Amino acid sequence: MTQIADLLFEVRMLKDLRRSGYAFLGSGKESIAEHSFTTAFICFAMARLETGIDGEKLLAMALVHDVPEARTGDHNYVNKKYNRVDECLAVGHLTAGIPFGPEIGELIEEFNRGETREAKLANDADQLSFILELKKLKDTGATSPDEWLPFVLDRLKTRTGKRMAEDIMNTRWDAWWTRDYSE
Repeated sequence: MTQIADLLFEVRMLKDLRRSGYAFLGSGKESIAEHSFTTAFICFAMARLETGIDGEKLLAMALVHDVPEARTGDHNYVNKKYNRVDECLAVGHLTAGIPFGPEIGELIEEFNRGETREAKLANDADQLSFILELKKLKDTGATSPDEWLPFVLDRLKTRTGKRMAEDIMNTRWDAWWTRDYSE
């Protein structure tokens, strides 16, 4: 169980590591774990909206897709121009000796290939998580999301992801609690 305890501490580290792209936005912040939680919850919803998919795999893929960043850090698009991240090596090291380690590696690999329906949905959920953050920033007065949102929205591949994004963009970030507000 020591290796599993090590893995759990490593995954817990994602709570302390910030996503690096927010520096380019000029506002907002988010840990890798916060992002992964939102991505996983989006996948939970998608698994209930889509038919003929493996919902457990979809949710698992969302949970593990950024786990290697505990070792590699979060590299934004500028960083990736100048740094090569060996994610396969990181995954191999973090899953070594873990009975379900190969499954983690397979899920990350499938997510990165983006070919299966589950991987396409998980990738869309990854982008939808960012869209939610950008929309909140926009609704609270930041202007930089206006530049980024078209690029992120264009990354969506599935009908479900696009429909979710459309409703996110047409809904104010705080509408869920102000809709029925009364004193």
